[in-house]
Amino acid sequence: MPRVELITGKDQLDDNRHAEVDEIVGVLGHVPGPFGVLLYSPGLAERVCKTGAHVRLRSELTMAERETALLSVARDKDARSEWAWHAPIARKAGVSPEAMDAIRDAADPSGLPAEEREIIVYVRELLRTNRVSQEAFDALRLRHGVRWLVELTATIGQYLYITAINNAFETAGELKPDAEQLPVPAPGDR
Repeated sequence: MPRVELITGKDQLDDNRHAEVDEIVGVLGHVPGPFGVLLYSPGLAERVCKTGAHVRLRSELTMAERETALLSVARDKDARSEWAWHAPIARKAGVSPEAMDAIRDAADPSGLPAEEREIIVYVRELLRTNRVSQEAFDALRLRHGVRWLVELTATIGQYLYITAINNAFETAGELKPDAEQLPVPAPGDR
């Protein structure tokens, strides 16, 4: 159950905020959980939505590369709803079952192909140490170039933003029984 009432439609806002809801619905088709929280701050949800659309639709990352990064963020931040939503998308996009298992289980990715392994390592280093080793940085820069690396890092930041809202405001609610589950340790087990 969300910690605050989610704003899901124009009827919950002043008339001067209706365009913001229209923008979100125009991009996402509805007002999903995190945007139902972000709408409490005028203009914020729209800006986050536009940034998300940019990293999803205008970046050089392939869908598989983006989903590998996104699932790595979800795993590191125990974002059950993001995992449940994006795991099927990742499979469809061509993320290997072995990479998804390594991400989900926080396992050693060294046996994976470089294309998947390097993204997982980059995300893990950035989120766990707030830095990226020169080796991880150079591997991706040499393979993809600077623009791609900027867009990968922006994608990581975008989904950190979304998982922070979802986790803090508990917007995920109950996951569907058939949703792919992300094992999350109990708060006292960390």
